[in-house]
Amino acid sequence: MNIIKYQAIYLISMQTLGNRVHMDRLDGSARLMIVSDLDSTMVDHDDLDNLSLLRFNALWEAYYRHDSLLVFSTGRSLTSYKKLRNKKPLLTPDITIMSVGTEIAYGESMVPDTAWTQYLNQKWNRDIVTQETANFPELTPQSEKEQRPHKVSFFVEKAKAWEIINVLPKRLEERGLDVKIIYSSGNALDILPQGAGKGQALAYLLKNFKVDGKVPMNTLVCGDSGNDAELYSVPEVYGVMVSNAQEELLQWYTQNAKNNPNIIHATERCAAGIIQAIGNFCLGPNVSPRDIRDFKKCKVDIFGPSHEVVKYYLFYERWRRAEVEKSEQYMQNLKSVFCPLGIFVDPSGGEQPFHQCIDSMAKLYGDMQGHQFHVWVDRISSAQIGSDIWDGLGYAQPSSVLPLGGVSGVAKSTKRVELPDGFSWVHVHQTWLDGSRAGDQTVWCF
Repeated sequence: MNIIKYQAIYLISMQTLGNRVHMDRLDGSARLMIVSDLDSTMVDHDDLDNLSLLRFNALWEAYYRHDSLLVFSTGRSLTSYKKLRNKKPLLTPDITIMSVGTEIAYGESMVPDTAWTQYLNQKWNRDIVTQETANFPELTPQSEKEQRPHKVSFFVEKAKAWEIINVLPKRLEERGLDVKIIYSSGNALDILPQGAGKGQALAYLLKNFKVDGKVPMNTLVCGDSGNDAELYSVPEVYGVMVSNAQEELLQWYTQNAKNNPNIIHATERCAAGIIQAIGNFCLGPNVSPRDIRDFKKCKVDIFGPSHEVVKYYLFYERWRRAEVEKSEQYMQNLKSVFCPLGIFVDPSGGEQPFHQCIDSMAKLYGDMQGHQFHVWVDRISSAQIGSDIWDGLGYAQPSSVLPLGGVSGVAKSTKRVELPDGFSWVHVHQTWLDGSRAGDQTVWCF
């Protein structure tokens, strides 16, 4: 799939006070915090075009990124998680919970939460776990990359799994350990410290937010398999099981939460089910900009530069895919929102007037027609630095799916006086990201 990533950076500052790690990106409480599993929840591996994920991305960046928090909670290890990010158009989360709730990291730099690690060391000894599990030949160790300091993982047939779950914890308790066993996806068995798990990791985060006086106004948890069940048991959260949820999670729901109005089984798959839940619980806008074909006919009440950036790149994608009419009027409309004196600086340092760049873009109409070509934005951030001036900073990076060179860009825009609901782009500066090569990126937009 051809994907160009245009990533707009936000700033995260980390500071350690005592044993707690704080995130200061938001001045106050998040309007919404979404905590989502990845495989078969946020990511639909049967959706080769990644359309539901791209729909969520556009919704999040246009309306939520500036005042909300995105948390990925996955059973994947750090190595496996990074591998998925190289294959799929995943947004950069504010917080990443990995290895079935045994590891917590913050921001793009993946700063580990050492206090959480220290907590999990209580009554845990990995060597003893491996010794005892060796007595069960039915257990097949998962790959080495999935074995983590506080997670020992196996594959096992479903018929054998419950026998082991009934016996193994007692043996480990006799050796001074306190563990939990999580069985999910019909074949995966994970042994963790008793205090670990996706639900406990979320409860830990919420506790720290409460100490800081920054508890999110609403939290939505999203999952599809057995290792997600704990998320729905965290007090005062909304929950969605996507339509493709697995049998073990649906069984848990029937036994434990069927009468809970704050937990729903969506009728939509994966990321589309998450969008559905946002609307069901009235947590905020739930119409993705990707679902709007004509923005002039569909006015959005929320006004801000993030929405304008998403709209622009959606148009750029549709123009090159020939999904909009080839009309000179579109190019004139673009020129009307790009400052006549504005300058585009390419990664090599060359400068071009905006209008010249738009003329170049006009010639690209339909060159990606019939191809799996999509453009998406990530980490859009803007700050109002004057009565009518907004400043934004952006990054881009290469896509492993389409190995185009990565660029980072800065886009500064000022609100147009004559158009109270519009913005005029006045400066764009793109530079190469570390690890990319000049010349790899052959197509530019701003």
